[in-house]
Amino acid sequence: MIVASAAGLAKAEVTIRLLAPDDDRSHFACGDIELDRFFQRYAGQNQFRHHIGSTYIAVLDGSIAGFVTVSPGEMTADAVTEVLKKKLPAYPIPILRIARLAVDKRFQGRRIGKLMLRAMFELALELRDRIGCAGAVVDAKASAVNFYQRLGFMPLGAVRGTLAAPPEPLPMFLPIELIGKARLGND
Repeated sequence: MIVASAAGLAKAEVTIRLLAPDDDRSHFACGDIELDRFFQRYAGQNQFRHHIGSTYIAVLDGSIAGFVTVSPGEMTADAVTEVLKKKLPAYPIPILRIARLAVDKRFQGRRIGKLMLRAMFELALELRDRIGCAGAVVDAKASAVNFYQRLGFMPLGAVRGTLAAPPEPLPMFLPIELIGKARLGND
C-alpha cells in the first residue's frame, strides 16, 4: 500500500493499493466506456480468477479515484531505438506492462494518474531488484501519447509488415534507468 499526497488535493491522502474482491467498482466512470467496462467487469476476473494482471486502485475519501492494471511482459531489442538496441541483449527481456490507467471523472485534474504511475514505477524498480525488469511499456491511446512522451517514454518500433501509420494504441517504452528520473514532479 502506498499513501501519497498531491497538489490539488489539499491535505487529502490518496492510498494506492491492490484491488480487493469486495471493492465496489460499479460507480467508476472515467469518460471512456471501454476503460469503465474493463474495470467494472474484467479487472477482477483477470486478477482473481485468471491471474493475468494485477489492478491497483487509488482511493480518496473512501471512493475509487482511479485504477491502473499491470502485468509482466517481455520485449525484444529490435522494438526499441538504435541507441537502446545496443544496450540490450538480442533475446526477450522482462518488462512491466502498464495495460490500462484511468481516473474517475470526479477526480480528474488532481494528479491521481501521476500518483498511480509513480507507484507503478516503484513496482518496476522492485521487480528490477527482485527478478529483473528492463523498463515499462505502456499502450498509449492517441490522446495520451504527449503525456507519456513528457515523462520520457519513447515509441517502440513498428511491427514488421504494418503500414507506416503508428498503431493505435501506440506502444511506448521507458527504460529502467530513466524510471527513477521520470518527470512526475514532487507533488
